[in-house]
Amino acid sequence: MIAKISSGKSTAGLIRYLYGPGRANEHTDPHLVASWDGFAPDPGRTDDISATRNLLVADLDLRVQQAKRLGRAPKQHVWHCSIRTAPGDRILDDAAWGDIARRVAAATGIAPTDDPDGCRWVAVRHAPDHIHIAATKVRGDLRTARHWNDYLTADRELTALEKEYGLHQVVRGDRTAAKRPTRAEQEKAQRTGRPRTARERLRITARTALSAATTPQEFFALLDNSGVLVEIQRFPSGDIRGYKIALEGDTNKDGHPVWFSGSTLAPDLSYPKISERLASAEAASTVPSEPDAWRRLAQATDRVPDLLTHSEVETGQAHIAALAETLDALPLIAPAALRPQLMQAAGAFERAGRSSIRAHHQQARTTRSAIKAILREPAPKDGAALAILLDALLLAVIAARHWHHTHHHNQQAEAARRAAEHLRTAYQAAAFQPIAVIHRRGCHLALPLQERQAAVVRQALPDLAEQILTDPAWPALAATLAATKSAGHDTVTLLSQAARHRELDTATNIGEVLTWRLNRLADLPQYTATAPTDLSAPARTIRPTHQRRTR
Repeated sequence: MIAKISSGKSTAGLIRYLYGPGRANEHTDPHLVASWDGFAPDPGRTDDISATRNLLVADLDLRVQQAKRLGRAPKQHVWHCSIRTAPGDRILDDAAWGDIARRVAAATGIAPTDDPDGCRWVAVRHAPDHIHIAATKVRGDLRTARHWNDYLTADRELTALEKEYGLHQVVRGDRTAAKRPTRAEQEKAQRTGRPRTARERLRITARTALSAATTPQEFFALLDNSGVLVEIQRFPSGDIRGYKIALEGDTNKDGHPVWFSGSTLAPDLSYPKISERLASAEAASTVPSEPDAWRRLAQATDRVPDLLTHSEVETGQAHIAALAETLDALPLIAPAALRPQLMQAAGAFERAGRSSIRAHHQQARTTRSAIKAILREPAPKDGAALAILLDALLLAVIAARHWHHTHHHNQQAEAARRAAEHLRTAYQAAAFQPIAVIHRRGCHLALPLQERQAAVVRQALPDLAEQILTDPAWPALAATLAATKSAGHDTVTLLSQAARHRELDTATNIGEVLTWRLNRLADLPQYTATAPTDLSAPARTIRPTHQRRTR
């Protein structure tokens, strides 16, 4: 069940709406299912609806009027809570809805159990799947009700009610989700033929700029260059206090730009959060960078599952935030055919990138440095580099989902699951050509060499050996094992390590999974396993677009 809570100034207006036809004649048979004392007049069960409605309003407003005479009435004295079941839930009867209303009113502090001075309230049902609780916030002792954090307390009560009534258990958050577009914003996007609202487009633009920037100044410059209006707000001292952005051409009724501060786009896009994150990027940029940022980023990403398992939660959250930045950056430089899935993966993982745990961003500065570097260095001509990175990202996103699930971050875990689906699709498209190249190389290995690699598999992974040796990607893995041996590694040890953190029992192609992980662990020069030789045709060159794009 989902609760939506708001405040208002007119008891009569709310009751008139609840007993009216609705905005699209969707209200049917409006009637009370519960009230503060069980004896409130019900306009839906009388012949004179108007008179009974006025009587109900007067009863609800009785204490409000008394408080007004004493100058103690709140400006917004109406409390309104709608409660809706999930699609597919069974239809509850009036008695069940009445019980739900009483428990929510008690849990939120509107009418605590066994409190004779609780607020006056009624629960109206005018549809099969939801009710509305209308209350006035003045208690019997003429004090204003203490209903702070009513959304959270209502949510906790609904969680218990879902279990008791056998209803769908909603995935709930921790108040770190980005604000959803309002109805007005959605309608405006529809009128202008935009697939996304201004809020959503600006959020994506800001995240993309943040993934590329190394300083706040560069962040603002990237926003400005992307066609976004930027206004920086400062303290009297001249220090930056915050910022707000708007889309060009997006104006209100007075013709002024519709501005959004960073914090209204997402909690982690506020200026203090951005400044904190970019400080770690600046610290990393002072360290001389090593060549091949793609390899460094793949290796850093490959370590994320272990770090999530063995690090403090603040460090784990920092690595997940860096993982989100990686996903934000990839669509800028990926081949055009992969961008739709990568954009969807980044959009889905946006919710998984933060939680109520404060991230120690300094702990992820190596990963963040590599992210910035891949946007500034020429993309590798070897198509395997992108496939290897996507494979590592997929593993890290799966690990992030498990981490969030362990810490009861239900919304973030679900977001990571959806991101993994899009990443898997992008990976399969990116890996098709490179894995074919390695496969051809493996097919041309001399038989004694193939047998030696098979012996390595049987020694390192005896329980999985026969499955791996009959896997369609076995020739590719054999070629990678040979390259790993030539690079001076202990192939038995490295293969055991490659399999350690993989969910090989659920992998659709074990040989392919191990091939990419060995490439990362062995740090094969120029990804030797895919280098063109006289036995394999050159891999198709992927030519990423270096021009930054916002959407």
